[in-house]
Amino acid sequence: MQTDIEIAQQAKLKRIAEIATQRLGIPEEHVEPYGHYKAKLTNEFVASLKDKPDGKLILVTAISPTPAGEGKTTTTVGLGDAMNSIGKDALICLREPSLGPVFGMKGGAAGGGFAQIVPMEDINLHFTGDFNAIQLANNLLAAMLDNHIHHGNDLGIDVRRITWKRVLDMNDRALRSIVVSLGGPGNGYPREDGFDIVVASEVMAILCLAESMTDLKERLGRIVVAYTRDKKPVLAAELEAHGAMAVLLKDAVKPNLVQTLENNPAIIHGGPFANIAHGCNSVIATRTSLKLADYVITEAGFGADLGAEKFIDIKCRKSGLRPDVVVLVATIRALKFHGGIALADLNQENLTALDAGFANLERHVNNMRNVFNLPCVVSINHFTHDSEAELTLLQERCDALGVSVVVSKHWAEGGKGAQALAHKVIDIIENEKSELTFAYEDEDSLEQKIESIATKIYGAADVKFDTKAKIRLAELEKEGHGALPVCIAKTQYSFSSDPTLKGAPTGHTLTVREIRLSAGAGFVVVVCGDVMTMPGLPKVPAATRIDLSADGKVVGLF
Repeated sequence: MQTDIEIAQQAKLKRIAEIATQRLGIPEEHVEPYGHYKAKLTNEFVASLKDKPDGKLILVTAISPTPAGEGKTTTTVGLGDAMNSIGKDALICLREPSLGPVFGMKGGAAGGGFAQIVPMEDINLHFTGDFNAIQLANNLLAAMLDNHIHHGNDLGIDVRRITWKRVLDMNDRALRSIVVSLGGPGNGYPREDGFDIVVASEVMAILCLAESMTDLKERLGRIVVAYTRDKKPVLAAELEAHGAMAVLLKDAVKPNLVQTLENNPAIIHGGPFANIAHGCNSVIATRTSLKLADYVITEAGFGADLGAEKFIDIKCRKSGLRPDVVVLVATIRALKFHGGIALADLNQENLTALDAGFANLERHVNNMRNVFNLPCVVSINHFTHDSEAELTLLQERCDALGVSVVVSKHWAEGGKGAQALAHKVIDIIENEKSELTFAYEDEDSLEQKIESIATKIYGAADVKFDTKAKIRLAELEKEGHGALPVCIAKTQYSFSSDPTLKGAPTGHTLTVREIRLSAGAGFVVVVCGDVMTMPGLPKVPAATRIDLSADGKVVGLF
């Protein structure tokens, strides 16, 4: 069997200028190539689309992820190729992969099999340098903060109340908690510090939620980096850092254009990790895509309780974007895992485990339809070991739930294998109404918003706040941040804050240990359970399998 990278390297790619001009009607002067097969779109072109009508927005999300795999990106790409193959004008709009998972445990994030975006190696590695620019902008602010303190601290910053961290786009647990500025007076004031991964940076969130370069710069200036001794917030603008940060991001803010294996256009822009960040691609990319195509297929990270909730409660709330339909991805294997079967036994037929694991899918469907009021279709990403009896049982359970289900074979067959899903999605868009509602209201207190997500989305009975978290919530309300939405950072493996609770647990308690303000991005981060904003590498990292062949080809990337 061919690996994903082998399939990708055998693809017949078209020059990106051809994709841009012939498929999307973009004048060549507005296409900034990064080599032959990837490009950025100019700010001028993006701005020129303002008055064009929008296409229909399709949101792809999934059940709670498992080691068995679900194939959310694969489905997004397969659906886009399928819609184009049946004569529809469709465009894929995705987030960029992070190097952390690529070299860690999860691997790449460009789809798989015959439903991939290419050039796969570039997309999964440095791509067009957006993440590096975000990392540099973030760390420039950190350097200017420490430098300000070293040279007299005119703003009166309390070094015990510095909230801004440095970032690195790599999993590195050794950097979670460190001490900086050791070595004497010439190196500044020693203090505790730490690193987050780039995608957890507020700069990433700002780039993804900004509507323009001007909006981006203003948001950067509103970043709260520290507090004074009398607890007055200190902003990036007061350090005069936001202008230089914007300069570092001037190219990163432009959407990236690539293609699928079937030479259909795809726009990729912005950061992942919906478990510790808001996990969506950029508003600029989504808006641009909606102006360029009749149908736009986008993706929200991890399970629907994380990515889709944040897509709706943060991105849609702030931007006015509205999905017309939700595609909820699941696999027979993953549902059996949620039903209690060990990973090694998932290829064996087990109707009892499948029936038990269906509870996870059922809750996600109910959340999409009953909490967010969005029409929904279940897409089963087909595996060769799925038995007819298992597929029949799943069809029966979905029928009883009143939700359409389509088995798709895009991994093996490309767009042709997802045509039934494409037809069903179009049918829902044309015949069912989408009237988006949110999980909470703007005027709710921060604590009420957290409790609403915990009880309505996660099935929790209660929320337990660490004392420091409770105090921080009260401080943020007093500072005037109570109207902001909340961004829950928790394990992706469970509806709860305990990764071992599979399926659809009820009656559990969501534990909140930390509260972080992202004033520039415009939300409050709520850190739950033991989740880390700087992940670590597994015992055997994916990096051990990645290599460069004698002829310069990347091997071992998946």
